[in-house]
Parts: sequence; structure tokens; C-alpha cells
Amino acid sequence: MRGATHAKWAALATAVALAATACGGGGDGGGGGGGASGVVTSSWGDPQNPLEPANTNEVQGGKVLDMIFRGLKRYNPKTGAAENMVADKITTTDSANFTVTLKDGWTFSNGEKVTAKSFVDAWNYGAGLKNNQKNAYFFSYIEGYDKVHPDKGSPTATTLSGLKVVDDKTFTVKLTQKFSTFPDTLGYAAYSPLPQAFYDDHSGWLAKPIGNGPYTVDSYSRGSQMVLKKWDGYPGPDKAQNGGITLKVYTDNNTAYTDLTAGNLDLVDDIPASQLKNVSADLGDRYINTPAGIIQTLAFPFYDPAWNKPNQNKLRQGLSMAIDRKQITETIFNKTRTPAQDWTSPVLGEKGGFKDVCGDFCVYNPTEAKKLVAEGGGIPGGTMKISYNADTGSHKEWVDAVCNSINRSLGNNKACVGNPIGTFADFRNQVTQSKLNGPFRAGWQMDYPLIQNFLQPLYYTGASSNDGKYSNPQFDKLVNQANAETDIAKAVGLFQQAEGVLRDDMGAIPLWYQNGSAGYSDRVENVALNPFSVPVYNEIKVK
Repeated sequence: MRGATHAKWAALATAVALAATACGGGGDGGGGGGGASGVVTSSWGDPQNPLEPANTNEVQGGKVLDMIFRGLKRYNPKTGAAENMVADKITTTDSANFTVTLKDGWTFSNGEKVTAKSFVDAWNYGAGLKNNQKNAYFFSYIEGYDKVHPDKGSPTATTLSGLKVVDDKTFTVKLTQKFSTFPDTLGYAAYSPLPQAFYDDHSGWLAKPIGNGPYTVDSYSRGSQMVLKKWDGYPGPDKAQNGGITLKVYTDNNTAYTDLTAGNLDLVDDIPASQLKNVSADLGDRYINTPAGIIQTLAFPFYDPAWNKPNQNKLRQGLSMAIDRKQITETIFNKTRTPAQDWTSPVLGEKGGFKDVCGDFCVYNPTEAKKLVAEGGGIPGGTMKISYNADTGSHKEWVDAVCNSINRSLGNNKACVGNPIGTFADFRNQVTQSKLNGPFRAGWQMDYPLIQNFLQPLYYTGASSNDGKYSNPQFDKLVNQANAETDIAKAVGLFQQAEGVLRDDMGAIPLWYQNGSAGYSDRVENVALNPFSVPVYNEIKVK
């Protein structure tokens, strides 16, 4: 657990790990009948942690939370815009004190009413140090966070002084500084309400979570599948258009793809790289390839003294220039990736902060790469291992290609090798426990289109998804200034200055921007990926 961090504009912190799955269902996709009662089978990977809303910061768990919870806001599945869901209105007069008013009629699936207390208790739980929630920092701007979650020592309070229940439908939030876009963060899963059953029988709740979203958890067998059923009593406007979703766990997404094409699976939300050349012929218009707010990077273990020496920014810059992004994205990914020019995403647009910040450091140049690597002291130990999870996302192909490119550029076939780690959960555990001694695959899947969301959660000192422990006081200072700026254009400019600091340090190597890619069976229709590359499960219809 990290200490207090800052995430003023942040929402869902998800290190990207796209799904893959294992045994297929029956010949009809395992869904039985069709129509509104038909069940959709989809690829998936086991989440790293139990599905507590404030303890999930990766994609697989996030997919489930998005089906079983609804918060004050929800991000529009087409535009990503933050729109009121359980909230009727969120008002402020000074951008530091907010009043939240809830809509009538919301309940949890066990019949309990969703009230202001449901939110306030959940936020206090998520912020408390003793509860060890990975996303506690999302509450760090609320007054009293330093008392319930101190950087050092024991908590001196159990609740956030900045949260007050006014009545069943109303609560207030007091922040420690002005934050005009605070309401836009409230669609993130950590801000979900929790029922009393969460506290009364915590272990029972973890075994079968109870939420207020369009689906309920029917059963979960780790390593096999999770069965979610449509909640007929769901009070929200985005009701499920199918009878349920069965998430099947695969350890090889090629197997998932084979099951899809054989009619044993309805949806694969990450087409394996090895199948991209065949997918159009196999699926026709049932293949989805759409821009998404996702970037793939190589992170460095700055917590390892061997990778945190003076002048090593040149080593990292040289390694970046040794990677032929254009060739890899064209040959490995069949143009479903675009070489990166910065640490954000083109979906932001120029006004949102997308800009060629990386410059020459992201352009393939073997001669300059070899020179910079030497000036940076060479690769620690002579050989670097790029770690990745072997079970999902076609990572072996691109990691091998990156290493081959680096080895060719440096004239040393032992400079770089891949280091596969069996499962996503094992890989993430080694990442979060700072056990890796070389570069490792990392990435980001945006929560909504703001430049801050690509920078602060990953590179701010102590941020919850700063897995390499990168730290630069000037970067932090510029981020703080941007967060305090109420003029969005000026804030974007400050974030771009911070990105320049990140570039000079090469705190992580940006590789490519990733499209969302998915395929579905002819048994289902109305299938789409949202701007974050997650299937819009509730809108899928079974024929």
C-alpha cells in the first residue's frame, strides 16, 4: 500500500492487460435460448484482487465492476463523457465544497436503498489505511484524508471530516483545495456505493458481491468462469438487453479466438496478434477495430539501484531509439497499433493535450541509439529482461520483436530477452511488489479523455499505478500547478510541460497507441467497444 498521493483529475487506474480465456462452452455459445433471456459468453481473465470497488485497479476486475455497480456518474459508452447516473445533481459555489443530491428509486440488488450514507460509508472505507485499498488515493483531496490515511504512523481518525450526510438523498464533500472537475472523476469504480451487507458479512460479500448495477454475480470459479445474470429489478436507464454474461477464463487468447470462430464463444475482446491477418476473412463485419484511449509502454524499475543511476536517462533514451515501432506495428499488429509520439493518446486531440512531445527519442535511429546507450553506462548486467504476462494480450510476439530490434541496433544479440511470467495475476503481483529487476510491459487505458489521466496516476511520485517508482520533483510541481488551474487550456499546457520532463528522463518508453479490437459470433448483435476498449455488455443482444 502506498501512502497519500494526488489524483485530482484521475479516474480508473488500470494497468492495461487485455483479456484472454480457456475452455469453450457448448456449440451454441453456452447461452441456451435467444432474445432478451439469451446469455452472452465472453473472454476474460481472473482479476488480481477481490472485487471491492476501491481495491480494483486493473481491467479484468474493472469489467465486472462496470456491470454490477453504478456510481454518481457514468462514462458515456460512445463519447466517454461523465454523465449523471445515481446523482441527480452535483453543485458547488467555490470548486472546493460540493453538494451531491441523489435520484429517487435506486436500490441494491438485495433490495436495500441506495442512500447518501451508502456513498459516504463506502468512501470512508476506501480511504482508510487499515482497509488496505489500492485506490485509496482517489479520496486524497477530501478533507481529513491525512488523518485516516497518514503517510507515516497510525490513523488518528476513522472517517473523512470532509464528508457529511445531510439526509438520505444528500451529502456534502469538502476538498482541501479547489478542484473544478472533481465531479468528472466520480464515475470511477472506487466511488461506488456499498450496501450494509459489505460490512456485516465482508467475506460473504467478497464471495458474491452485491451491487446496484444491471447485473448480479451468480457464481464465480477462479480459473474457470464468472456467471453474471441480468437484474430484472435494476432501476437505471441502461438496462441489460440480454439475460446475462458468462465470462470464461482462458490462459491463451488464441484458444479463445478458435472457440469464437468455432461457434463456442460469443465475444473475444482482444484479437490475438497472430490472427489479425485472418480476422477480416474469418469474421467479416463481426470484427471491430476502433481507436481507443490506450497506450503501451515499457516501464523501468527505478526502485532497483542498478536502474536508477545518474545519467541513465541517456540509456533509456537510447533504448527508445533502438525500437523500430513502425515495423513492429505493421508486421506484428497489422496496423491495429500506431507508433507513439508521446505518453497520452491521439483520442485526446490537440485541444486535449495530444502532441508530439517525444520527438526524435521515439524515432528509430540505431546509430544514435547505440551512442546514447553507451553514454548512459550500458545495460545493467549486460542483458536486460523485459517481463510480461504470458497468458493474455499476444505480448510474447511484440516483446520478442522489441528485443530483436534493440539487439540489432546495439549489435549485441544478448542485450535484450523476453521474460514471460505465467499469468496476469502473477505478473501484476510481481509488479506491485517491486520484484522485477528489469523493464516490464506497462500501459494505460484511459478513464475519460483528459491528459492528466495519462500522466499523474503513472508518473507522479507515489501514485498508485506508478509501479516503477519514477520520481521527479519538477514533474510533480508542474502536475500540481496544472491541477490548481481552472482554465483548461492553461492546465493542458502545464501538463505538457510535465510531459517534457518525463521525456527528458525517459521515465518510461512509449511504444504505441492501441486500437480496441474484438470479434463476435453471428449469434449476437449490437456489439460495441466503449472508448476505453471495454465491451458495452449491457447493450449486446442475443438473436
